[in-house]
Amino acid sequence: MSDTPELYTTRLKTFGRRQGYKLKPRQQELVDTLLPDLRIQPPEDGSQLDPKTLFKTEVKQVWFEVGFGGGEHCAAQLENNPDIGMLACEPFINGVAMLLNHVDNRGLQDRIRILDDDARPLLDVMPDNSIDRLFLLFPDPWRKKRHAKRRFVGPDNMALISRVLKSGAEFRVGSDHMPYIDWTLEHMTKHPDFEWICEGPEDWRVRPDDWPPSRYEQKAIRQGKACVYLRFKRK
Repeated sequence: MSDTPELYTTRLKTFGRRQGYKLKPRQQELVDTLLPDLRIQPPEDGSQLDPKTLFKTEVKQVWFEVGFGGGEHCAAQLENNPDIGMLACEPFINGVAMLLNHVDNRGLQDRIRILDDDARPLLDVMPDNSIDRLFLLFPDPWRKKRHAKRRFVGPDNMALISRVLKSGAEFRVGSDHMPYIDWTLEHMTKHPDFEWICEGPEDWRVRPDDWPPSRYEQKAIRQGKACVYLRFKRK
């Protein structure tokens, strides 16, 4: 995988802005003091990382969230599942600061590692069959047709997702943007390595009990938008 960094430089950007409002003093303090202790830096030479060795305590499973937004879902999953470790990626520094606040208040430091950047360089250095669950929740839908190729779910990333997930692992995708849902279903159901977990409409209309809500989902619901919850199993 020594060519990974070179490959990454040719990829399309799958996220938007890096920062919004100025961070509050407490948020800036956490970014300055806590983030360096939790930050992951993917090796520049492309060498692989054993994800279970990245945490300060032993974990039975490793989950991975691509673009965690404000960190509500990520923090709740850590609280609800004391045996898992979470690799969490988000390039928007305001969202990183929100997650750090959750982590600090709830004492979750030992079971989380953060990449404040695009998730793909970290996924690139994950070994085969190393991730037990992958989350992509309410991502930037890239609404314009010419930007659809920037979506995380797409031909460029399907092989990567398939490679890192263990057999039987889940890939969860949530969105309120129906073209993104259609796009995701088209790519995922056509891929031979994945099976859509769905026996009826309630399976995608109703958020499962073990799927904590996120800030962007709650915003969409307040605006009267329908949300869709997709679950795929790695065969």
